[in-house]
Amino acid sequence: MSTDTVYRGPDPTAGHAATTKPPPGTRGSDYAVLSRAVRRSGLLKRRPGYYTAKIAVNFLLLAAGWAAFAVIGQSWWQLLTAAFLAVMFTQTGFIGHDAGHHQIAGSKRANNLLGRVHADLLIGLSYGWWIAKHNRHHSHPNHVDRDPDIADGAIAFTEDHARARSGAHAWLARHQAWLFFPMLLLEGLALHVAGVRALIDRTGTAKSRTTKAGEAGLLTAHLGGYLAALFLVLTPVQAVVFLLVHQGLFGLYMGCSFAPNHKGMALFGKDEKVDFLRRQVLTSRNIRGHRLTDFALGGLNYQIEHHLFPSMPRPSLRHAQEIVRTYCAGHGIAYHETGLLDSYAQVLRHLHAVGGPLRLRPELEY
Repeated sequence: MSTDTVYRGPDPTAGHAATTKPPPGTRGSDYAVLSRAVRRSGLLKRRPGYYTAKIAVNFLLLAAGWAAFAVIGQSWWQLLTAAFLAVMFTQTGFIGHDAGHHQIAGSKRANNLLGRVHADLLIGLSYGWWIAKHNRHHSHPNHVDRDPDIADGAIAFTEDHARARSGAHAWLARHQAWLFFPMLLLEGLALHVAGVRALIDRTGTAKSRTTKAGEAGLLTAHLGGYLAALFLVLTPVQAVVFLLVHQGLFGLYMGCSFAPNHKGMALFGKDEKVDFLRRQVLTSRNIRGHRLTDFALGGLNYQIEHHLFPSMPRPSLRHAQEIVRTYCAGHGIAYHETGLLDSYAQVLRHLHAVGGPLRLRPELEY
């Protein structure tokens, strides 16, 4: 039985189509009223104490992981170190995410510096490439042909994308619900590769090329130090296994943190118009939990609040939830909240349904 909680308010309607058109003359005003209420609550104020402690503890734990790696030396016990570092890489990525949304510091320059250090140097992901991609996602979540996170790739997120496939790609779409979590083991490596490819691209302004050069230096330092540590401390076989376990678990943890946010929620067509408030709320899914959930998912479990107020500091999101939820209920806007395991079930059901038309085409079985 589903444990979803969907708050609709006084005007419950089926599907998103009936809730995406506010009354004439009010487009955008609903969000403005909500935004003023949240601003008056003080929840958009920076939290320097929280982030100073968060960054310091995270850095110490990351350093402790690498120190343990050096002390343990040539041993298969290092696979436990690989698992611990996978967790810390993801937690470091969450801080880079917060910096990218300017949640940490008051200045753009300071946030970008923190983002590049945490993403490029500490975990080897291109901060500039991710920011450009993630900003497009936030502008058009679950908007077909506009949201890069549902673009046609290894996973087909729409039936049109699935139907356009043939051969091995069609087979993958038919079985993607079963393969989804195993494929997340490759997500970390895929993000590394995508970032490097973006930095190699020499298009753009002179300023952007200079920024790319700086990022390339940080990524090179990370990659060089990472591989040197593995192959100098471990035997070649141990180094390769460590790399696969570490990067695989890193991708799995990160993918499991992001997957519940939008997959299986309302999709909008390329030319479909919808106001900002409903666009962000109807396409997002919150995960019910407690402070451990907040830590494990990096605050992304408050996906609705995060999408409505991207610059809101992470610890303020849980306090904004009741304001947003009550406001949505009063305006008849479906506010979707569910448990973590049920969110994965919803994602898998969506992926299975998307591949459904392909399973009805027997010619693709041969």
